[in-house]
Amino acid sequence: MKFHEMNETEVEQALNTDSTSGLTEDDVKKRRNQFGKNELEEGEKQSALLLFFSQFKDFMVLVLLAATLISGLLGEYIDAVAIIAIVIINGLLGFFQERKAERSLQALKELSAPQVSVLRDGEWIKIPSKDVVVGDLLKFTSGDRVGADVRIIESNSLEVEESALTGESLPVAKTAGAIKKANIGIGDMENMAFMSTLVTRGSGMGIVVATGMKTAMGQIADLLQNAETMTTPLQRRLEQLGKILITVALILTVLVVVAGVIQGHDLYTMFLAGVSLAVAAIPEGLPAIVTVALSLGVQRMIKKKAIVRKLPAVETLGCASVICSDKTGTMTQNKMTVTHLWSGGKQWLVDGVGYEPQGHFYRNDSQVEPKEDKALQQMLMFGMLCNHAEIKRKENEFVIDGDPTEGALLVAAMKAGYNRDTLLSQFQIMKEFPFDSERKMMSIVVKDQQGKQYIVTKGAPDVLAGVCESILWEGKRKFLNREVIGHIQKAIEDLASQALRTIAIGVKELSPNTIILDEKEAEKGLTFIGLQGMIDPPRPEVKNAVKECKEAGIKTVMITGDHVITAKAIAKQLGILTNKSKVLDGKALSEMNVDELEEVVDDVAVFARVSPEHKLKIVKALQNKGHIVAMTGDGVNDAPAIKAADIGVAMGITGTDVAKEASALVLLDDNFATIKAAIKEGRNIYENIRKFIRYLLASNVGEILVMLFAMILGLPLPLVPIQILWVNLVTDGLPAMALGLDQPEDDVMKRKPRNPREGVFARGLGWKVVSRGFLIGIATLLAFIFAYHANPDDLPYAQTIAFATLVLAQLIHVFDCRSEKSVLARNPFGNKYLVWAVISSLILLFVVIYYPPLQPIFHTVPIEMKDWLMITGLAAVPTFLLAGSFLMTKRK
Repeated sequence: MKFHEMNETEVEQALNTDSTSGLTEDDVKKRRNQFGKNELEEGEKQSALLLFFSQFKDFMVLVLLAATLISGLLGEYIDAVAIIAIVIINGLLGFFQERKAERSLQALKELSAPQVSVLRDGEWIKIPSKDVVVGDLLKFTSGDRVGADVRIIESNSLEVEESALTGESLPVAKTAGAIKKANIGIGDMENMAFMSTLVTRGSGMGIVVATGMKTAMGQIADLLQNAETMTTPLQRRLEQLGKILITVALILTVLVVVAGVIQGHDLYTMFLAGVSLAVAAIPEGLPAIVTVALSLGVQRMIKKKAIVRKLPAVETLGCASVICSDKTGTMTQNKMTVTHLWSGGKQWLVDGVGYEPQGHFYRNDSQVEPKEDKALQQMLMFGMLCNHAEIKRKENEFVIDGDPTEGALLVAAMKAGYNRDTLLSQFQIMKEFPFDSERKMMSIVVKDQQGKQYIVTKGAPDVLAGVCESILWEGKRKFLNREVIGHIQKAIEDLASQALRTIAIGVKELSPNTIILDEKEAEKGLTFIGLQGMIDPPRPEVKNAVKECKEAGIKTVMITGDHVITAKAIAKQLGILTNKSKVLDGKALSEMNVDELEEVVDDVAVFARVSPEHKLKIVKALQNKGHIVAMTGDGVNDAPAIKAADIGVAMGITGTDVAKEASALVLLDDNFATIKAAIKEGRNIYENIRKFIRYLLASNVGEILVMLFAMILGLPLPLVPIQILWVNLVTDGLPAMALGLDQPEDDVMKRKPRNPREGVFARGLGWKVVSRGFLIGIATLLAFIFAYHANPDDLPYAQTIAFATLVLAQLIHVFDCRSEKSVLARNPFGNKYLVWAVISSLILLFVVIYYPPLQPIFHTVPIEMKDWLMITGLAAVPTFLLAGSFLMTKRK
């Protein structure tokens, strides 16, 4: 159907919908069954079977399988079957890890999908764009992405950027009228808006005419099907590290094999031992474990109301040194309430809490009737008219659908007895000039029942006062002079000094039949009606979050469009502004270049009266000073700064789709404390990754060294190949995964931010890996030597003791890895997953030693109880030998 040629009524009839109430739930279900979900088809994903087989394409695993085949051909059937079983179990573990990570990332993708406003059963609600169906009514405003192909039926200065479809970078002005032209291109369909295009100005409403692959964007869907899997800098560094470790492990393995052959061991035995050792020594599971740790950490962040859209942000969070945060809604409750009103030299107070439309008006401590004063009456009435917010009652609570500032004006008027529907029957809105962050004003053209037309404007008081030529003073219109302007400025400052946000109301009567074409013409020669002062109290949890950030070496900077005095008052309450810090306003910012700002930016705690474009300048100045910057934002104009910041943070409730797409992190609750929680989680994820790198590599070093030293000393093999593989599967795998779930240390938010250029082995990690690995190797070798010399004729017994010592040493060492300080620094039972992983490994160790059917497979024999004392003592040495220095340091 050529919807662009139809008028609104024809479109409604063709799609069997109603623009006043929208579709019903039954309609939606039928249409979803008919048309499917509003999604673009994705390319084929790797099947579970292929993912499972991909676990065996690693070179070392293929070599091991070849060695197993040789073992089978030589008649060593038990070894061959056991090795294949271990390889399959290892493959299954890798498969389940990757599947979990894949599902986690898919869940993230769904959570961060665009939301749209849709009319269902007469009520506007927010839903994921994938749930939109043909015939739905959508409304969209500046910063939104259009959720489907729509025929526009209402346009208020609406402009849409359609470069993804047309290649034309300039936004297209949209209209609501029918276009009676056939065979026109997408670029000329001015009454249509298309899926995924961006609203850059104004607002509008439209009826959905196509969804999913039927949309214009569906025809170029292949552009979205081949998205690359994102890897983080840490994952890339670990891949490079893995290549180095493979080389080192192979060299050491060759040394073990050569030394063994020289000492008289047969080539086949040493070859199989060498391959097993190489498989055990190479941490091929490291990238997979990192991916799982990142995805699990990201899931924990979701529970704390933070969605990570870009995985590298998880690492960068731990490096953040400055958080630049919006004030309104992020640091405050976003429940604006009008408490003070001023007009023509008079002031009124209003009581009542939150959005409940119950309250009284007072002047000079006496209750007054607001409709008895012309100025107060006009200020409240026009504040309600020039307004997009709606008040709704949900579960015994009044909530605002729309901007909180507009909500406060709406509630103030309702407290005075005004009703929006009644007002709209008295005044017809003819035209609207939407709020613009440059103009800092919004205006409407209204016509009353007598046919008179008025311009009603609301906006920032200092800006609006600048375009007024008169004021309503004691019920009469009076031209502005220096004295009156002084009264207005004093009233603005008095309200702002009480941390109140002020909104001014202005009005202008138009001559008959006047047609206003643009906002410049509308917003001049106004009459200043008055001021409404409202407060948005700080969130109670933010003050503590700011304090914790300061202890963590992270500076909090408030950025707001509010008046300087208001910003200072709130910043002092939250502990952001101290006696030593400075406040910079938008005017001063505009006069500075980035280099000049760079010189003072470290001393500034509050940026007030700023425009969104100032944010980019602030980000660059802080980055030039070496800071890692987290920047919050919600609007279209915030997107460049969000993208330029090291960690771009978008608001999940008030944020536009553009801001969310530019961000690395989305706050579901728009709360500053959530940023702090995300940084804490980010630091913990990185520390957990360091923990299992430390554990895996130290264990691998110990395994290689025990074999290497034994060959150099001319001793028999202390471990047989199947035992090495068992250690790699059980002792290395389960505890390493459990370390990835470790809770943060108590002082994780009392350390300075991590240097982003920090290497994997920084802060002494390399020394810990080598020293602990060396001690694990020595302890295992000593246990083998003691047992072997005690009974040289019973080699399997000595090998079993070495096997048990190696496993126990690693399981004790895993608790040491939980802290950068010492095994004694943390409660060993603090990580229940680790405790169960260790218990499981111990049970499996006892099973392969004492369960007769498994003894020939693993070449083990039962160990006598007296020898367990030696095994436990030697196994504890690598961990507790180095814990003594921690105790001595603590006592000092």
